[in-house]
Amino acid sequence: MSFINILFLFSQRLHVGVRLFLLGRWEVEELKENTVPGDKGLVLKSAAKHHAISSMLTKAFIFDKKPLIVQYEVNFQGGIDCGGAYIKLLSSTDDLDLELFFDKTPYTIMFGPDKCGEDYKLHFIIRHKNPKTGEYDEKHAKRPDVDLKKFYLDKKTHLYTLVLKPDDTFEMFIDQSVISKGSLLEDMVPPVNPPKEIDDPADKKPDDWDERQKIRDPNAVKPDDWDEDEPSKIEDLDAVKPEGWLDYEPQYVPDPRAKKPKDWDEEMDGEWEAPQVPNPKCATAPGCGLWVRPMKNNPKYKGKWKAPMIVNPNYQGIWSPRKIPNPDYFEDPHPFEMTPISAVGLELWSMTSDIYFDNFIICSEKEVADRWAADGWGLKKLVASANEPGMFSQLVTAAEDHPWLWVLYILTLALPVGLCVLFCWPAKKTDEDFDLKKPDISVPFTKGEVKQGRGELEDDEIDLEDKENEDIGEDGKSVTS
Repeated sequence: MSFINILFLFSQRLHVGVRLFLLGRWEVEELKENTVPGDKGLVLKSAAKHHAISSMLTKAFIFDKKPLIVQYEVNFQGGIDCGGAYIKLLSSTDDLDLELFFDKTPYTIMFGPDKCGEDYKLHFIIRHKNPKTGEYDEKHAKRPDVDLKKFYLDKKTHLYTLVLKPDDTFEMFIDQSVISKGSLLEDMVPPVNPPKEIDDPADKKPDDWDERQKIRDPNAVKPDDWDEDEPSKIEDLDAVKPEGWLDYEPQYVPDPRAKKPKDWDEEMDGEWEAPQVPNPKCATAPGCGLWVRPMKNNPKYKGKWKAPMIVNPNYQGIWSPRKIPNPDYFEDPHPFEMTPISAVGLELWSMTSDIYFDNFIICSEKEVADRWAADGWGLKKLVASANEPGMFSQLVTAAEDHPWLWVLYILTLALPVGLCVLFCWPAKKTDEDFDLKKPDISVPFTKGEVKQGRGELEDDEIDLEDKENEDIGEDGKSVTS
């Protein structure tokens, strides 16, 4: 597999930092849930401690004409309170010593998840070298416009991928779906290249510079009839006391059901008084106690007089310092060409233990990373899917966390059952139905009987016509006997 530029496996020798504050413990273990037989990963075991572990790459990566692809798996097996699971690609330097790997060890790229409180992040940070001063500055990719919370809390193994291309563009993936993409020249904070011009630090705003767009009219005069002493509210003299108002009933009365406590000591506690409760007589009356007129807005009120606003004739606009050429300006047209990397490491602090890492790969072909993912993360995903509970179990689990869901479940089941009973249940038959619909009895007839019956029917029709003729006279009027 010579097409793989760089490959980091756990079978290689791992270096653990020996700094005194790096007391965290690492283990190689299987997943606690959805275990793949024979598959193990690197597990951060200690909570509230610093951890550092690293390994040299089989070959240093030089940023020239090939993309850089970084990919690995993370599983927050116990959830995550506050901590990171990001990876550092360590810069190639003459004094790089992995036995002394700690937080100040120079890195070129940092990538991966990080969380504290309710702030869920996916870091992509580069340390960019200033071509004028030789100093390094951190440049952070803009935050993805995606809710990352589920990737930290579902206790599943997730695949994190960074693709950095020689055309200075990048893409970040979670579970092989694009989470964010952008340009090193346009989407880093602060920008890789500083502005060509800056504000002149020696330029100061003149004392007489007027930034007020509007001012009080200096020529305005308060009107003679303007009374500032008029109150904003006055009594409503047209108001009338409602009929039935109980002038001599207090709004609150002693609670008649209250009793003095047995242990009440009047010498120590004073004279006992029953607590006050709303007067029940006031509940059915317009009001109780002394009636006072309500207040209304005073039509004569104008308040304190102020001169009206006018456009400031001396307005000079919002002041800003003049621009000068930026003495620190430089232009790096290809920030992709950054410091080579020769090692990879995890340098982390976490309040949560049992963070699982697996299947690190650094290469230049996305197809290689995808095949690597299929053999590792893809298998874990299949096992997790196979072990997921059925729909009924998921509904019960959700209701245990949110009991109000039981009401929704019951209503959802009761509605179709009720509609079925309403429209499909057979209606009860009444005695009228039986009288109106008598069962037909099949009786055999002979040919002669059929003719005889037809003759009788014709005779009945003739008799009926004769009767109608008798009832109606020649002039069309009704005739009664």
